[in-house]
Order: sequence, then structure tokens, then C-alpha cells
Amino acid sequence: MATFPPYPTHPTGPPGGGALGHAHWWQRKWVRYGALITLLALSGLVILALVREQTGTEGFLVGLGLAILPVPLLIAAFRWLDRVEPGPWRNLLFAFSWGACAAALIAIVANSFATRWIATATADPSSADTLGATVIAPVVEETAKAAAVLLVFLFRRRDFTGIVDGVVIAGVTATGFAFTENILYLGTAFGTDQLTGDSGIASVTAATFFVRVIMSPFAHPLFTVLTGIGFGIAALSADRHHVRRVLLPLSGLLLAMGMHAVWNGSSTFGEYGFFAVYAAFMVPAFGLLTWLVIWTRQRELRTVREELPAYAVAGWLTPAEPFALGSMRARRIARQYARAHAGKRAARAVAQYEAYATSLAFLRHRGRRGRAGADFVVRERELLHELWVRREAARPALDHAARMTAPPTPVVIPPTHWPVHGYPAVQYPGYNPYRT
Repeated sequence: MATFPPYPTHPTGPPGGGALGHAHWWQRKWVRYGALITLLALSGLVILALVREQTGTEGFLVGLGLAILPVPLLIAAFRWLDRVEPGPWRNLLFAFSWGACAAALIAIVANSFATRWIATATADPSSADTLGATVIAPVVEETAKAAAVLLVFLFRRRDFTGIVDGVVIAGVTATGFAFTENILYLGTAFGTDQLTGDSGIASVTAATFFVRVIMSPFAHPLFTVLTGIGFGIAALSADRHHVRRVLLPLSGLLLAMGMHAVWNGSSTFGEYGFFAVYAAFMVPAFGLLTWLVIWTRQRELRTVREELPAYAVAGWLTPAEPFALGSMRARRIARQYARAHAGKRAARAVAQYEAYATSLAFLRHRGRRGRAGADFVVRERELLHELWVRREAARPALDHAARMTAPPTPVVIPPTHWPVHGYPAVQYPGYNPYRT
């Protein structure tokens, strides 16, 4: 085995360059992080006060307890989709916090203001409520949620490389938004039951829980995922395609608004309008998008298997690694093997190795298609360096996983005189052509 990388891992010059040393104070990373955390914290405090004021303390606690039930399942589902090239947890934490705090606050304030303005202008409160739910709310809410996807797309570009990344960020943002909205709706329903004395299955709280948590926990994620798909396709486009990179996210956002409007307007379609829209529109759309993201995930694994052999030829990877890294089952076996033989630290190194190798495959894929950025060479060497420093822990585990998951191949016993003219017979261990 080689003891040094096939070529230098870092470009010449001081690491990181000297540009950051002259950056203005507002361009420093800790300033941006501090401003973002402060914004989200203030939004969270304000939205907490508004929801508690509308539901009461008891209603808020009941709504919180019921609204949190679907959150772990949705987060786990989106994290599962992101297993091929898992993004950092800080992006998911930001997306959920933005949806639950900033986007929810924008939606409550803007929807209330717009509905009151329409009611005053038209002197028809009932029409104002209908118009607010079917027109104003979809535009405001989807725009507020899309802002989180846009921020990750702009400022975490290395973590946003395709459709799955857009789906995950959009879905987690919408999960946070739905969490806060469910607290409000369930807490208000509980307050109504307290006034009327209803309880059990016949209560407003039970009906609200059934519709929002049991039947349609995926509603908000489904809408916003359309925006995420638009950003994901834009991420796959070359930097020179400026119009496409703008129109695709806008198209996804408009589709999200349209689907949201149909969903909110289903209650105006008659007694069974909600169930008709749910069965004929929402369920098929959910199934289609689920198929799309799973197909995209399989295509990503195929990209890993197709792109990494070039690095195996160059000596960066062993011949078995591209196959193992292109199989989720082999990846899991490799982590389990590392944990069993070398502990949790080795298993973590293998998981990091898998993530860096996947990023390397996607980077090469974009480069071959002319979609890589100007920092392609620098990024490639960074990823190769990360692989090289983890090779001692990862290679034995991945080789073991490749052997465990390799498809069976038939063994052909060569004849005594292999029919290749001009070359001696191939010798195999344990095979004696002169044995009778």
C-alpha cells in the first residue's frame, strides 16, 4: 500500500489565503452566526408569546404535546433520504428553526394584517377569511418558508448539490412551520372545547388532531418540497445558466403556492370537498414526489459507482471501494464492522469517509458535465485529503463490506493449456496442470 498520496493534497500558497484577514467586521463568520441566532431567538420568543396569548397556557401545553408527535417521524424520513450524502446537522437545525420561528412569525403577522385589511376594504369578514386562506396564506407562507431554502442555497452552496438536498432542506423547514402552526390550531381547539364542555372523540381537539396530525402531517412539507426541487434542479445547472437558475426556483415556488391554495380551498368545495382533494390530489402528489426523491437517491448511488473508479485507478481508493460506497447496505456493514473491531471513533471515521467520497463523486460528475465551479481543483484536493487521513480506518471496513455484499460470480476452471497463443499458461494458487 502506498504511504503517500499520489499527488499533493493542497495547492501552493498559505492555507485559506489572506483575503479573510482584511474582511470587514460584518463579513466575519461569528458576526453572521450571531446575527442569525439572535434573529431566530427573537422570532421564537415573539411567536411563543403570540401563540400563548391566543391559546392560553393550558391550551399551549396541550397543543405543544400533540403537535410534537409527528416531528421525529418527519425528520427521520428526511434524514433517511439524505443518507447518501448527509448534510451537516447545523443546516437542518437552521431550517427547522427558521420554519418554526421566523417563517411562522412572518405568516401570522402578514396573514392577520392582510385579512383585516381585506375585511375593512370589502366590509365582508367572511369573504375576507376565505380569500385570506386561499390566496394570501399560500403566498405568504410559502415565500417565508422558501427564504430558508434560498439562504442555504446561497451561503451553504457546498452542502446544496442536487434535488435531494433541496427536498431535505425544504421539508425540514416546512416541518418546523407545521409544528408551530399545529400548536396554534390544537391549542385553540382545546380552548374551544373548554368553553363548550366537549371531550373525547366528539371534541374539536380530536377532530383537529385527526385532520392535521394523523391524515395530513405531510401537507406543509409536500408544498414546500416543490420549491426545494426547483432549487435542487437549479443547483445541478451550470453557473452560466443564470436565467434557468432563477426561473426554476420561482417555478417551484409558484407550484407550491398553487398546491397550498387548492388544499386550503378544499373546505369551500362542499361537504366532502376536503376528502375529495385529499384522495384525488394530495395522496397521488405525495406518492409521485416520494417516488421522485427515492429514484433520485438511487441515481446518486449509481453516480458514486460510476465516478469513483477513476480515483481507484489513480491510487486514491482500493478497487473494491467504489462498489461498497455505491451501496447503502455495504456502507452500513462497513460502519458496523468498524464499530465492532475498532470502536465508535473508527465507525465515525468510516461514516465521514463515506460522506467525503460521495461528495467527491458528485464533484467529479459536475466537473465532467461542465457544471463545477471555479474552485473545482481546490475542492477536489480537499476531499481527497480528507479521504487520505481516514483511509486506515475506512479501507479494511469497506473491503469487508464489499466482500459481504458482492454478487456471486461463477468460477471457471481453466483447461490445462489455456488457449492464448504466445503466452504461458496462467498459474493459479493450488492448481497443478501436471496432476493426474
